[in-house]
Amino acid sequence: MPENMEELREFREELKADIVDLLEETESDFTLDDVLDVIYEEEETDDMQRAIMMFDNGDPALLSSAVELVTDAWNCFPHRILDGLSPAEVLLKRRA
Repeated sequence: MPENMEELREFREELKADIVDLLEETESDFTLDDVLDVIYEEEETDDMQRAIMMFDNGDPALLSSAVELVTDAWNCFPHRILDGLSPAEVLLKRRA
């Protein structure tokens, strides 16, 4: 987990590139914006599963990568229910 806001910004950029790469590798019809929208608009406990399924092409190894990637993205990108903050930002603010 990033230790400060600068690390978080850098990690987000890496995550965006990784999401795009995995979407391409799985030949998904979804885009980076689709994944980020599901994270931002999260309302129910199965929304994270919806994001993971955007990468599902039947390959268990790639699905495992998707779970790890979406977990990181879930923690580092903004959520509406957190007033537009990410869980990582909430944690960093509490530490300050």
